[in-house]
Amino acid sequence: MFLINGERRQTVDAADRGFQYGDGLFETLAVSQGRLQFLQQHLKRLALGCAKLLLPEPDLQLLAAEAQQLAAQAEQGVVKIIITRGSGGRGYRQPGVISTTRVLGLYPYPNYPADYQQHGVVVRLCQQRVSGTAALAGVKHLNRLEQILARAEWQDEAIQEGLMLDNSGAVVEGTMSNLFVLKQGTLCTPALTNCGVAGIIREIVMNLAAQQHIPVLETVLPPQALFQADEIFLTNSVIGIWPVRQLEQQSFPVGAVTRVLQNQFKALCHPAA
Repeated sequence: MFLINGERRQTVDAADRGFQYGDGLFETLAVSQGRLQFLQQHLKRLALGCAKLLLPEPDLQLLAAEAQQLAAQAEQGVVKIIITRGSGGRGYRQPGVISTTRVLGLYPYPNYPADYQQHGVVVRLCQQRVSGTAALAGVKHLNRLEQILARAEWQDEAIQEGLMLDNSGAVVEGTMSNLFVLKQGTLCTPALTNCGVAGIIREIVMNLAAQQHIPVLETVLPPQALFQADEIFLTNSVIGIWPVRQLEQQSFPVGAVTRVLQNQFKALCHPAA
């Protein structure tokens, strides 16, 4: 089901700049028991992303109401919010008056095995790089061709995610996830100075780690740092926290810190009544 500018329909204008140029951004929210997870955090990032892309400030109350309208129809699912610059002109120049398009969709929840949470996933390194520009760093914009090309590198169902490097050779993120590495008691995650998505769950996990007095460091991570790690895990709004049990040919334990953060995150998602 879709809501496009508040109306139930399936199509947008072919001249929409989101379709023409990827001129927009999006949020992906998990739905549990008919409720949106971390709605306010997603809306905050959406507003920051709109400001970075010089889009008009979105009506967050309206978006929240429409997203909740969709979420109420599913016990479990995924709501995606897309904001584009709307229609106007053939070239790159913005229209004089911007009338944004908002598209909200309700999707089935991915059928991920519970084993991914419990025993971890298998991950590979991708050949496709993430190109960087500081102006777009952190923003979940609609330009995802690099991630699409990276995901096309493997068809093996035994591999659940691929990690992407930037043009300097540092690890940035997964095709659909943020990355955390534990080494000698410090939790490290790639700095997103020039590229990468500043995930909602990434920020939440960093805060949870600080509450547990686990040092957290945003830093440059060369690939070799991953193979020297004590624990590795991935995060996003739909998967939560996935331990990594294997990277390329190297195995990793599902360690104590990963388990602590998983438990803290689950308690945050499903607080006691």
